[in-house]
Amino acid sequence: MNVVITGAGRGIGLGFVEYYLSAGATVWACYRCGDDGLRNFDSDRLKTVQWDVIETKDANFINESEIPGSIDLLINNARIYGPDKETGQSLDGITPETMLNVLDVNCIGPLRVVQRLKSKVISAKGKIANISSKMGSCEENTTGGCYAYRASKACLISVSKSMAIDLAPYDVRVITLHPGWVKTDMTGQSGLIDVQCSVKGVAAIIDNMDGYSPGAFVAFDGRCIPY
Repeated sequence: MNVVITGAGRGIGLGFVEYYLSAGATVWACYRCGDDGLRNFDSDRLKTVQWDVIETKDANFINESEIPGSIDLLINNARIYGPDKETGQSLDGITPETMLNVLDVNCIGPLRVVQRLKSKVISAKGKIANISSKMGSCEENTTGGCYAYRASKACLISVSKSMAIDLAPYDVRVITLHPGWVKTDMTGQSGLIDVQCSVKGVAAIIDNMDGYSPGAFVAFDGRCIPY
């Protein structure tokens, strides 16, 4: 099984790497900068690729990265939160520059990656898992604020749904996932669950993706989230 994971250098991404290596997969772990966590794995099935998802990569980059011609699972996990919610993402504090920067990483980034790798996923009739957040749900937004992060994750849900529809004729399945409020650097270790719990739940959903409608938005515990 060939697995490609973006944002794999730390946090949930690093958890995915550990999980799929343990499951016997060959993993291409893509990171923006800092691969210290990845160096802790001693496996010839781990391949590391420095790939910032805000950059549009050409075929030469993919060939040099030795990403295989057939990808069974692509996990678009790379993301940023942006400035703090109290000031930098408040109604008065949010700026167009912040909106565009967060959107570029969290939504356009996964789109770039899929555009570059879709032929390889199609070759395997594989799966694409886009990691969004419950904060992208308009219906579940009861606290406001977090303008850039919420908007970027809502945008990804919509883009992921279109991917699911467009790739269905090629037998490629796409799902959008909420990993939970996880104890990572992004949350200041203040989450409700740990990385292992999140990854285990998400992986179980990926394994049973056929049980959900194309492009469904699903939490790590299996609950479908309203858009």
